[in-house]
Amino acid sequence: MKKNLKKGFTLIELLVVIAIIGILSGIVLASLNTARNKGTDAAIKANLANTRAASEIVYDNTSSYATACAATSTAAAIKEVESRNGTDAAKWAKCNASQSAWAAAGTLISNDKEFCVDSTGVAKEVEVDTASSTWTGVVCP
Repeated sequence: MKKNLKKGFTLIELLVVIAIIGILSGIVLASLNTARNKGTDAAIKANLANTRAASEIVYDNTSSYATACAATSTAAAIKEVESRNGTDAAKWAKCNASQSAWAAAGTLISNDKEFCVDSTGVAKEVEVDTASSTWTGVVCP
């Protein structure tokens, strides 16, 4: 009796396995991109929250928030937010200050909302005002 000594997979079996691997890798990559955007949003929120401490130091030293946005640590945090948002100037961080108040906001990556912090202790996501190209507030809307 003759035995069949050919061992291996058929072309159809190999193509099915490759297709399944392709589908699974596509799902994993899509999930990875979402996680990356959420991580970037967390970094933006942390940097803007750090501006609160920097602004309070400015207020302790000068009894005014007027120079809070220009303070070295605040400017560095805002520059970090801008670097995470890339070259789209509309999504860069904004900071405004007066004698008695200050506010800073930056656009989040995952949902195109802004995260806003201010001198009253507010830290929240707000809708982006598309009607206005400039933001002049010293409190979060």
